[in-house]
Amino acid sequence: MKGLKFTLTILSFFILSEITAQSFSAKVIDEKTGEPVPFATIETGENQGIISNEEGEFSFLLEQIKNPQDSIYVSYMGYETKGVLLESQDSLEIVLVQKIFELKQVFLSTEVLTAKEIIEKVKENLDENYKVSLSQKKIFFRQSDITRIKKMDFGFKKSSIEELNKKFIDSISRMIPKKSSYYKEVVGDFYGDYSKQKLNITKAAELYDKKNDLSAEGLGKELERIFNENVKKDSYIKIKSGIFSTKMQVDSIIKENEEAKEEYEKRSGTGNQYFQEQIKSRISDLYEQLFFQEDTKIDVLDKSSRYNFVLENYTVIDGMTVYIIPFSPKGSKDFKGTLYVNTQDFAIVRMDFQNVNPIRKFSLLGITLRNNIYRGKMLFSKDKNGAYSPKYLELEDGMYVGLDRPLKVIEKNKHVKGRRKQNELSLALDIRMNQVVKYELVVFESETISETEYSNATENTEVIATYLSQYDPTFWQGFAIMEPNDAIENFKVVE
Repeated sequence: MKGLKFTLTILSFFILSEITAQSFSAKVIDEKTGEPVPFATIETGENQGIISNEEGEFSFLLEQIKNPQDSIYVSYMGYETKGVLLESQDSLEIVLVQKIFELKQVFLSTEVLTAKEIIEKVKENLDENYKVSLSQKKIFFRQSDITRIKKMDFGFKKSSIEELNKKFIDSISRMIPKKSSYYKEVVGDFYGDYSKQKLNITKAAELYDKKNDLSAEGLGKELERIFNENVKKDSYIKIKSGIFSTKMQVDSIIKENEEAKEEYEKRSGTGNQYFQEQIKSRISDLYEQLFFQEDTKIDVLDKSSRYNFVLENYTVIDGMTVYIIPFSPKGSKDFKGTLYVNTQDFAIVRMDFQNVNPIRKFSLLGITLRNNIYRGKMLFSKDKNGAYSPKYLELEDGMYVGLDRPLKVIEKNKHVKGRRKQNELSLALDIRMNQVVKYELVVFESETISETEYSNATENTEVIATYLSQYDPTFWQGFAIMEPNDAIENFKVVE
């Protein structure tokens, strides 16, 4: 009998181990169209859940669920919430059905308000709905940098240094990739509130083409060799572009270059505190742009008198009935989009926005800068205390850069007899490029913490991000992340 109990115990152990190691993957689709449903909410437990990606896909390990349920619940605005049993499956399609309801039933005992009145109530309830409290959040952060060079012409005119000839300058132009992609992904714990934060990174990855960096490094070494062989150490460099010019001592340039090398070597292989600082700063930037923050660029509420609001319809998000309120700018304001406002407490539970004008622009003397893309989403969830906090934030920030200017680099030396000018490189720059940076923050769990717990929270400031030359689906095994989009999934460095 004891032997039988022992055997059953061992079998139970292996069965449970197998179950807890299994993953659950699915794609959320619309019943009628078969199209993916992006950013659907997948509730896995109290104050925990995930978001489907822009292709409607999501996955997680069953063992990641803190308080296991027998089902998950999938919801999206305008659809019936669907419960799905947590059975072991390689993949699954979850079909959502559009929700049909009678508006007169929803507002049977509720005063019907105008869009303007709703916005005023949103503003009146901001402090209550978005209370500031310290929390610990399990997060996933992704940064995607996409650069496209439309034109790269250095416009070689002349050079007194034989090796800095047109052929070499043109080779530099060809060496610079016309399109480059760079991705950062991070899993960790994020502590704090909207004004102070700490970040403890558990695991991180960088996905990019190292050859671009190696080419730049090789180019830098070649330029350094040419510079050292042709320029005197006691010279100074005069850089002239149009009517503007500046001088730099060659000795100071060499010193700065050596210091930069020492700093790079010191950081290599020992972690990079700048990586952690950059990620933390980017998340803080996302927080600063929340629509209720004082200095946000998204001034739809702060400058509500300069926007048009229309009560378009009603829908349901996460079981809450919400107003659908599109907004558009009056005159020169910058944004259009849609607000989704809870009909009970007037909290904005979702906001989609995009700019209609450049956020900032500059054009003078052949230099053009336009911040022409600024769009994103904000999704909020309600905690057990009744306050709302971000569960998904997305921001795309795009810039156009144009440079159409002459450039001269002149070496002069006052210690040489005769003509002070030793060498000259003359170019006519014509450079045009677009860069878009996309930030995504997903909150999987959120717990309120005390001031003492925040003070005791630690940060691992020296993080080594794993370099990946192509997307590896096994890299994040055992961690909660947002599924990659097609661009990331298909990224691969061509050898």
